Amino acid sequence: MTPAIASLEAAGVAFTVHEYHHQPGGRDFGREAADALGVHPDRVFKTLLVADGEIVAVAIVPVSAQLSLKAAGRALGLKRLAMCEPERARRVTGYVLGGISPFGQRRRLPTVVDETGQLYDEIYVSGGRRGVDVGVAPADLIRLLDATTADITA
Repeated sequence: MTPAIASLEAAGVAFTVHEYHHQPGGRDFGREAADALGVHPDRVFKTLLVADGEIVAVAIVPVSAQLSLKAAGRALGLKRLAMCEPERARRVTGYVLGGISPFGQRRRLPTVVDETGQLYDEIYVSGGRRGVDVGVAPADLIRLLDATTADITA
């Protein structure tokens, strides 16, 4: 049980847990998940942490796409957005790189989800550990995270 799964259970939303064997040393965690789950990469979303000085936020995009920092900054109302350093991301979320879930983080952060997530009945995000993804309805993800949606891919 991870904090992500515990928070989904506490919220009472429908979700599915998908475990797979994580290949140590791999760096493309999202593609690995899509391949292992047999799901198109457009439906597997990566949770990225971005920062504008002291402000840390979450951007959730398909693993098949690249995040546009400029577009994410506009959606979040932040001007000088950059990728968060891995150690800072770990401290802020409580999760390791490659296992950062949008659910069950240490505190709620401003969050933006790429609008393509709404094209599917279910999308997959990290379940809070490498080798664990959860499937959830995009509407539930957006509601539980109090997220906004926007076109945030490059």
